[in-house]
Amino acid sequence: MNEEYTSTMQKLAGVWRLVTSEFRTAGGNVMYPLGEDALGLAIFTESGYMSGQLMRPGRPNFASNNQALGTPDEIQQSFLGYIAYYGRCELDLQSQTITTHVEGSMYPNWVGSEQVRFYELGDDRLVLRTPPITLGDEEITGVLTWQRQQ
Repeated sequence: MNEEYTSTMQKLAGVWRLVTSEFRTAGGNVMYPLGEDALGLAIFTESGYMSGQLMRPGRPNFASNNQALGTPDEIQQSFLGYIAYYGRCELDLQSQTITTHVEGSMYPNWVGSEQVRFYELGDDRLVLRTPPITLGDEEITGVLTWQRQQ
């Protein structure tokens, strides 16, 4: 690894709190799948690992107070309102991307996959963008803005 790579990893390392989570269409429409007030944390280490979690606030509690006894609706609301994954990540300084080699995820299909995000990294702000995603007949791009935590 070169000096620029190491320096960028050091700058990225830390705890980041979600500011906004939105999906933008090519036509300029904005959607908030986890709500406009979504919550989340992303943690990056200098050694090249990340963990990210996002959630819709106000998800209903399970009436049984037991995760294993949730109703189908409770489980669906819980699952659809939460995103979590972790794994080893690496930077591509040329393309300004972070690729996470997913080791674990709430969404099983991501385990073993590579999740690529374009990044813009400032001193206290991090913006992550997904590659375009096809949704019906539209392409959308996820844009997550994060604030460094002290």
